[in-house]
Amino acid sequence: MTHETLPPEAQAAGPGQPATFSGRARISALDVLRGFALCGILLANVKPIAHMVEVTGVFGTEPLAPPAVAPESRDGAWLGLFVDQRFFPIFSLLFGVGFSLLLDSAAGRTARPRVLLLRRLLVLLALGLAHMFLLWRGDILTFYAVFGLLVLLPSTWLPRWAVAGLAAVLIVVPPIFGLNHSALIPGLFLLGSVLTRYGVVDRFERSTRVPAVLFLVFVAGAVSVTRLQIESGVEGEHFSTWFGIGGLLTAGAYVCALLLLLRTPLRPVLQRLFAPLGRMALTNYLSATVLVLLATHLIGGSPDGWSETTVLLIAGAILVPQWLASTLWLRRRRQGPLEWLWRWATWGHRPPLRRTP
Repeated sequence: MTHETLPPEAQAAGPGQPATFSGRARISALDVLRGFALCGILLANVKPIAHMVEVTGVFGTEPLAPPAVAPESRDGAWLGLFVDQRFFPIFSLLFGVGFSLLLDSAAGRTARPRVLLLRRLLVLLALGLAHMFLLWRGDILTFYAVFGLLVLLPSTWLPRWAVAGLAAVLIVVPPIFGLNHSALIPGLFLLGSVLTRYGVVDRFERSTRVPAVLFLVFVAGAVSVTRLQIESGVEGEHFSTWFGIGGLLTAGAYVCALLLLLRTPLRPVLQRLFAPLGRMALTNYLSATVLVLLATHLIGGSPDGWSETTVLLIAGAILVPQWLASTLWLRRRRQGPLEWLWRWATWGHRPPLRRTP
């Protein structure tokens, strides 16, 4: 049987032998980062999801009529400065990390690991399309699946230095030209893959100096660019550019700050707070859409009239039950329900769900 060619750093030492990998311990920092990003993404998505009630009248209601002019925010623009486009880069980066970690794992268990990853992306595409057409037009899973198929999967045949260069180009170019944030996804995917292939991810929980230096750099850059974003104004010629760059820098600062906090006595608190949400990210992301739509129906009125405080309360009212459900579910089970089904579809056989005593 002919084995697929893996990147040089993933090949086994023996010629003609399939790649093998030692058991990799779960990197808890990734779960914490993923859960943290999920919280921010929900905050950013509450209003966009709620607008689906206006457009489609879900839950059997009549579509709401939006006001002619959106009212001014009563709480300032903190969502635009600290939330919007500040969390999806983290989630996209982690998708690339997870993809490469799975490639490593699959290479030691099957002769054709890329076929397995192809199947995984196709299942994600089906989930994303269902989510998009049934619940919310702003679904991100479809973009993840498409860019995974077109960019991330083919990149596994390239040497890691080439992937690093391509990632840099695909991250730098979109903000310069003011492109939509989805244009950043391929570059962030590749960056996550490169960090894994160079072994950086394995050192996430052992390094302090590098995250500290990068945190200072990201904060300095984010403050400067955010100031330019504010001065430019929404109608400014370069607003999209500053907004995109500011989002990337702020996301980088968030990641480094969390990695540093995980090296302090706060580590157990952060793990209990964010890891359950992160380990069930797919389940929580999709269920959040249903819960936001339900909340919109119960609250009534146009989401344009909601203050940032209202958005925060809605997000909290969703995240707290999700955290509780995730924590209780994972006490007796290995994965969330949708994560388990996704794994089943990926590997083609039913994986164990319940934890063994």
